[in-house]
Amino acid sequence: MKQLIGLFFVSLLLTLPGLAQEKGGAHGGAVRGVGGGHIPSHGPAPARAPKQNAPQRSAPAAEHQTFADKAGHPEAPHVHASGDKWVGHDSGPNDPHYHLDHPFEHGRFTGGIGKGHVWRLSGGGPSRFGFGGFFFSVAPYDIGYCGDWLWDSDSIVIYDDPDHPGWYLAYNTRLGTYVHVEYLGA
Repeated sequence: MKQLIGLFFVSLLLTLPGLAQEKGGAHGGAVRGVGGGHIPSHGPAPARAPKQNAPQRSAPAAEHQTFADKAGHPEAPHVHASGDKWVGHDSGPNDPHYHLDHPFEHGRFTGGIGKGHVWRLSGGGPSRFGFGGFFFSVAPYDIGYCGDWLWDSDSIVIYDDPDHPGWYLAYNTRLGTYVHVEYLGA
């Protein structure tokens, strides 16, 4: 009987670490189908051109766009782990939020772009962060989408932005979210 009770307590002790871990969601962890270490195999495709009869907008109709396309998905631009669908990258090349008077003012990022190049953030914040001796800044319009990033430890992947000259997309592998970033130099 003592052995049975001892075995029960040992098994209980072994399950406690798993029960104590956060399950994601509101506390910044991965949610089902987004993040969790997934790295998209490619960046987003260029946004489709608007229909010729459609009127051109100079600014989005609503300042706050909704990105939670499925229950439990983040309220930020993100990538689906299944199929690498880039949710939220559809505003097209004329989006005034991402206009730069001098694209690539500080040169082009030469450190490595895409799935084969995972970078670990080494400090800073949205206005200036770095990794590997390279420095970036988050687009002012996107700052609200990276409030749960860990600026001293998250892993990110940089992708080219096919629609907005001068901008790159920084994808957070832990969260599955991304923001527009401008290269500040090395």
